[in-house]
This record gives sequence, C-alpha cells and structure tokens, in this order.
Amino acid sequence: MKWKAFLAATLLMAGSAQAAWPERAITLVVPFAAGGNTDSIARITAEWLTQQLKQTVVVDNRPGANGAIAADFVARAKPDGYTLFMATLPQMAIVPSLQKVRYDPIKDFAPVSIVATNEFALAVHPGFEAKTLPELVDYIKARPGQVAYASAGSGSVSHLTMAMFVKRAGLSMIHAPYRGGAPAIADVVGGQVPMYFANVAEVLPYVKSNRLRVVAVSGEKRSADLPSVKTVAEQGYPGFATETWNGIAAPAGTPKEVVDRIASSLAEAGKDAGFAAKLANIGVSVLCNTPEQFAQKLVEDNKVWATAVKESGASLD
Repeated sequence: MKWKAFLAATLLMAGSAQAAWPERAITLVVPFAAGGNTDSIARITAEWLTQQLKQTVVVDNRPGANGAIAADFVARAKPDGYTLFMATLPQMAIVPSLQKVRYDPIKDFAPVSIVATNEFALAVHPGFEAKTLPELVDYIKARPGQVAYASAGSGSVSHLTMAMFVKRAGLSMIHAPYRGGAPAIADVVGGQVPMYFANVAEVLPYVKSNRLRVVAVSGEKRSADLPSVKTVAEQGYPGFATETWNGIAAPAGTPKEVVDRIASSLAEAGKDAGFAAKLANIGVSVLCNTPEQFAQKLVEDNKVWATAVKESGASLD
C-alpha cells in the first residue's frame, strides 16, 4: 500500500504546485518592435494581468521574419504558463501561407483570448472625386488597370483586404506595395497614390486633420471612431468583412487550469471600462473572448486568409 500513499502524495504536491501558479514573473512575447499598436496592446494587457495575477508580466519584444521569430519562440517554449504570445492575425493566419515557418498556428498553440480587434478603413486622398464606395467602384471600372492602391506590403492585411474587395467588386487595379504603413499613408496623403485600405488607427489622425477621407470600413459594423462611415457590406457588398486582431496564446500543452485562469482574468478586463478606454485611445476595440471562441476564429481565419494569399498571388519576393 506504500505505493498508493506515495502516488497520493505526488498528486497532492502536483496539484499544490499547479494551484500556486504563477509563482514567478510571466513573459509576454511581442512579435514586433516597441512603439507600435501591438506593443501598446501588449503593455496594456500585461499591466492588467500583473494586477489580476499578482505577478509581474514582462513584455519581451522579438521582431523579425514578419513575426515568425516570436511565434516560433513561443511555440517551442515550455508549456508551463510562464511564456505567452501576443499573437496577431498575420503570424497566425497569413504568414504561414507566405513563407516557410517552423510552427503550426493551430497545433502549436493553446488559444487563450482575443483581446482586441480593429477593422480597416478605405482611405482616399481628399481630392479624389469619389465620395462613396459605389462612386469609387464606378470610377475604377471606367479606368480598368489604370488606378492604383497602396498597401503596407505584399501579403499584408491591408493588401489582402483590398485584393479581396477588388475581386468581389470585379475590378482591375494596380497594386503599389510599400515597406510598411507609414510610407503608404504618406504617398496617399501626398497624392501619389489615390487610396489605401488601412488600419483605422493608422488613418484616424489624417482623417481628423482633413488630409484623408474614408469611404468605407471593412468591419461587420461601423467603426466607433468613424460612426458616419458606412461599412463595405452596407454599400452593396453583403457579407464582406475583414478585421485584424491581437490575442493571447500559450504554447500547446499548457495546463487547461492556467489557460482558463488567464482567460478569466481577461474576461474581467473585457467588462472594465478603464481597460476598454485604454484600448480605444489607440484605436482598437476590446473583445476578450473565450479560449474556445479564439480557437474557432483561428480555424476560420486560416481558411479565409490562405485563400486570399493564393488568389492575390502575394509573395515576399
């Protein structure tokens, strides 16, 4: 009977160790450099989790390879709840279709919660004659293969969102890829390229200063920051909707109790007006859904964006 007593003691110690989580600092890995929207969301989330879990959550920026370096690092980390990933849509649903990666976005992660979402805005130069999406479509159809659109780069969410709309509307356009959103916006503001399907947070300052005008937003509902602007769906393309998101994921195999505890803490964040306000200040909307909902979203988005990459012919060359 000694072995039974030993087993019971072992299980008791294991349970106590699990219940004690977290016993030390937690690292939240960010796939981009400090200063951007993802980094800001990560720091707001880390601050909240630090308060809720009574342990320090440290942000670790690991940029490179379109975020694949950070994703691979977390995928291979020990699944003990002490290494988390500030996952974004590109690493989890687009990059694996664009380049060779060592991680599987579905199999190698334990989804915890999508913290924030952000739709896209089809912004045009103020001098562009089209004032609505139907007018813009008519303008482009009258000039097949002559009108260009900017993007943050081939295979970026801004590129693929516009590519999906171009196909849906039956348009022929020129894609002008840039090395990031800043130069793309600069050339639209300067009048070199007439339009850019950009992150709402990117274009908002220019809209407020009347240097850009938005003719449509890509979300399922209107943007809280641009409430007078109709969605693409409202303007004749029902069912069309794209958005990007930032969420917390852990390495696959992380104990369910740990995943659920983090998710529970984030669920409370989703109800907190202060947390939502901090996200709103950087142009994103709070979500904080469940691990099951995040897992379902991952599967759906991998199908949607893999198809978009294939049909757009996007590459990193």
